[in-house]
Formats: sequence, structure tokens, C-alpha cells
Amino acid sequence: MSDPMPRPPFDPELIPFLDTLEARGPVTLTTEMLPRMRALDVTEEALDERLHSRGYERRSLTVPGHLGDPISLAIIQRTGRTGATSAFYTIHGGGMMFGHHLGNLDSYDDWLLDDHDVVLISVDYRLAPEHPDPYPVEDCYAGLVWVHDHADELGIDPARIVIAGQSAGAGLAAGTALLARDRKGPALLAQILVSPMLDDRDSTVSTQQIDGVGVADRQLTRFGWDAYLGPRRAGEDVSVYAASARASDLAGLPRTYIDCGSAEVFRDETVAYATALWAAGGDAELHVWPGAFHGFTSMMPTAAISRSAIAALADWTRRLLGSPTA
Repeated sequence: MSDPMPRPPFDPELIPFLDTLEARGPVTLTTEMLPRMRALDVTEEALDERLHSRGYERRSLTVPGHLGDPISLAIIQRTGRTGATSAFYTIHGGGMMFGHHLGNLDSYDDWLLDDHDVVLISVDYRLAPEHPDPYPVEDCYAGLVWVHDHADELGIDPARIVIAGQSAGAGLAAGTALLARDRKGPALLAQILVSPMLDDRDSTVSTQQIDGVGVADRQLTRFGWDAYLGPRRAGEDVSVYAASARASDLAGLPRTYIDCGSAEVFRDETVAYATALWAAGGDAELHVWPGAFHGFTSMMPTAAISRSAIAALADWTRRLLGSPTA
């Protein structure tokens, strides 16, 4: 048996979390596990109570998704807010297969709702394998178009919509931004891509390094891409909207914040996407956090490296929203 490929070390402060995961033993993801993984960790009532205690309110809207089928949007804003403001259109992660559109709100509210008087919108796109490509990305795009077209009733500025996602949600955000560009749809102010899932081809060095180790390793991401693309995964018949690493032209995309960990499976596709944005003349800020595994900021938010990553994104957002010509 050959030796495993060498990989960057994990940040020492993050290792205890990984040791705890390893002590539980290996977990093989199956489709039977998906319903439990799609459940919200807290009740909606508890979520609303937390929001209300901090001066925020949530409502849900049903809007047309792909092919006109209904999807839901969660709208969160400061209670009693008036006037037109920026909107953050957020897309949850979960390998295209699981996660919940209300479960990603903690990723944004501490540094976004608390610091900026924005409207936070989370889209409940349909999930693979029941709804494979193109349903998830087309649902996200349809929701974005609805938000843009109903800006007045939402109290948002249609010229100040930021699309944001983490992991698979960041991959969908990238695909949605490409759809908006190519269909001459909503002109986005910016995109935030946190550890984006962009490449179905399983050919980077980081996919080989993060195999059977860390969080969201090679096997998990293969499972997700298989659910999303089926037998088309890694073949020729995959669109740039499903796997944006395949895009050869990244010109005309909005200002971008993109980051990842040095010890995560998506590292190389993240760096390659930032490089392609720069090559196309784009405005992109890239961070590669040393020793970080996938999802480190949400799983260990108090670690020093996590605090640095959260602060960097918050700083970029302040510069974005504070610039009158952004």
C-alpha cells in the first residue's frame, strides 16, 4: 500500500474537534440518512424567539422556482425597518443534498444583521437526489429574479443585492451569478463564496490530500456530486452553472469575496476560481486560512483562526457597503 499523500497540517487549536469526530468512528453517508440531515437543529419558534430578542423579525414567502414550481424564501430584517436598503441573498450548504435554509442564518447574523441594516433573504432551493441539476441552481436563480423584481415591496435597493453562500451554497451562488450575467438578469453588487464547491471532476491535489481525513472529505463530496449530477459527474455534459470551475469566461462577474482553508478538499478549486476571476479582470479578494478544515468558522467559531476569518469577511463587507460607488 502506498503512503498517503502529504497534506498541510491542521491548526493545533482545531485538532481537538477533529479528534472528537475521529473517535466516533467512520461514517458512510447514505441516502437514508438525508432526511435527518435536512432537519433544522432548532424549532422555528425558537429561532423566531432568538431573532425577536435581538430586535429582528422573520417572515416566509412562497415564490415561483424552477419551471414555476413553488419554493420558499425567508426574509429577516430589523423590526420596524423602513426605506430601501441592501439585501443579502443567501444560499445554504449541504453538498446539494441536505441542510436547511433557516439553518444557515447563524453564519450571517452576528456580523451582518448586527452591523448593517440589511435585509437577509434565504432561499429554500430543492435538493438532490430527488431534484438533481438543474433544479437547485435554477431555483436559486428564480428566487433571485423574484427578489429583484419585487424590491419595492421588500424594501430593498435592487442595485445593492449581494449573493452569498457557503460550501455547496457557495457553488450555487457562483452558478447563479453566472446565470444572472448570461441571461442579463439582476445585476449583483457582489458575491461571497465561502469554501465553494465548484468542481465535480475530482482531479485536484486537495481532493487527494483530504481523503478520509478532516471534514467534508473527498468521499463526501463525490457522494454529493453523484447525487447532483448522476452519471454525468466528471464527464463532458456538465454545465458551468452546475460546476462553475468549468467556466472558461469569468468576465463581467461582480466584486467577489472568496475563501477556504488550506487543509480542506475545496482549496485548489477555490484558489483556481479566484485566479480565473483576476485573469478576467475581476475584483476578487481571496483568503486561504492556514490549517483550517472545511466549515471551521461555524464548527469552532471561537478558535483564533476562525475569529480572523470572520473578521476578514466582516471587514470586506464594511468596505463593500460603505463605498457609494461599489
